[in-house]
Amino acid sequence: MLMQRQTAAREITDRDISLTFVKGMSVLKAFDTSSTHLTLPQIARATGLDRASARRLVLTLVHLGYVKQEERVFSLTPRILVLASGFLQARQFGKTIEPVLRSFSQQISDAISMAMIDGHQAVYVAHAGADTKPVSIGFTVGSRAPLLHTAIGRALVAACSPEQARELIANAPLERFTESTVLDRDAIAADIALTAKRGFAFVDGEFEAGVAAIATPVRSESGETASLGISGNSNRLRDEDYQNRVVDTLRECSKAVAALL
Repeated sequence: MLMQRQTAAREITDRDISLTFVKGMSVLKAFDTSSTHLTLPQIARATGLDRASARRLVLTLVHLGYVKQEERVFSLTPRILVLASGFLQARQFGKTIEPVLRSFSQQISDAISMAMIDGHQAVYVAHAGADTKPVSIGFTVGSRAPLLHTAIGRALVAACSPEQARELIANAPLERFTESTVLDRDAIAADIALTAKRGFAFVDGEFEAGVAAIATPVRSESGETASLGISGNSNRLRDEDYQNRVVDTLRECSKAVAALL
């Protein structure tokens, strides 16, 4: 079924695509965690559109209720969540997946997150557990993370077929986030191969200084892939006993989640 979806996607030609809709989606994507409030010139620069086109598109989104305008500044409204609700409700993440994550998170006193691949990024689709330890990365459902510089991203790549994994390693963006960020694709490929072999990824300080993360791949019989992970203080996650307990818990949680996908 996964192959059928990929084949169908490849058969779509430019003649079948609404370029206006594509441009409208690019306006929505311009609003992210670092750009929550944008002026019209900023939207035009972020999307590569001329100001007249950007103005028509953003005002259309204002009319539809997905964007609000306060003087010259635009921002998203809660209605934008409607676009994601169909996916989340169809998969019943809140009803089936998150209770499983919550149950296993209690065993390690750490919140567990679930991510899936979207293009060349990891997107968080579920999160559960009460993590009271201060970590500055504030991921929530819908947040995105780089595939190659995070544990949850590398575990995602490790869950893919060898062909897809090679494509992602070759083409996913490389960006320096800290002094420890690895920018060598061969070294990243070797770590992802190790992740696939041992069943978990461990990344320390590459995405945020002082923060480490552990993640496990999730592979379902239906062909769906995902990953589960936790993040926290580097010193705590480097502790061998605690790290082993986290890995064992995430592996068991991954098996439970795979059966639900």
